[in-house]
This record gives sequence, C-alpha cells and structure tokens, in this order.
Amino acid sequence: MSLLEMMLVLALVAVIAMVAAMAMNGGLDGMRLRSAGKELAAELRYTRTRAIATGVPQQFELNVRNGHWQGPDGRRGELPAGMSLRFTGARQVQAKENAGVVRFFEDGASSGGRIELIARAAVWRIDIGWITGEVRAGLSRGEEA
Repeated sequence: MSLLEMMLVLALVAVIAMVAAMAMNGGLDGMRLRSAGKELAAELRYTRTRAIATGVPQQFELNVRNGHWQGPDGRRGELPAGMSLRFTGARQVQAKENAGVVRFFEDGASSGGRIELIARAAVWRIDIGWITGEVRAGLSRGEEA
C-alpha cells in the first residue's frame, strides 16, 4: 500500500467518524441548539455576576416572539433561525407581552425562571434558581448535556 492510498483511507475514516458523531448528537440542528443554549446560559451568568459586582440589580430580557435577547452593558444577540423558545418566570417582572425578564439582585438571588430552546424534537432547558440565582443548562427529556 502506498503512502497516498494510506492517506486516502485515513481521510475516509475521519469523514465517516465525523458523520457518525454528528448523527449521534443530533446533527447540525443539535449543535446549533447546544451552542445557542450555552451562549444564553453564559449571558445569564454574566448578568448575575454584574449584579453582584456592581451592587445594583441587573436584568436579562428575552423577546419570546423573535428570539432577541438583551443583557447589561449593551450586550445583545439573537437565537439562530428556525429555533423557537418558551419562557416561564415571575409575572411581576414581565414588563411586556412576549418578553421574558429575569432580574438578578445584588446578593446573587434572582426572580427565577426557565427558558426552553426548541429545535425540532430537541429541547435545551435553562433553569434559573430564584434563591441562589444559579443558572443550570442542558438537554431536557432525560438526555445528557
């Protein structure tokens, strides 16, 4: 077997392994879902950290209809196209229809809530504890993150 043939076989094995890994992890939709979920969780954690560091309550706002979000210090972004979301949170801090708001307080606590990102049948869930303000994220329905 020549060096060229061996290189081709190794390249073919790598491509097959990559396709198999993507199929097992939900493909591109699954990767987008995980990426968006982790980004959103990181922004929520940043908002909590900002509230603690500044001693001033901070809020994270999410537009449920179009997937746009906004945090402190002008940080903003949007979810990838084709992804929908659900928000459950304290009604007292919800200023507008179709807006999800999580308020973090200077002691680290929060108004709490749950954000679910949905891509096809997969759901990435972000839980925000109201006593501790802890942000936990992962695939729901018994799947591992």
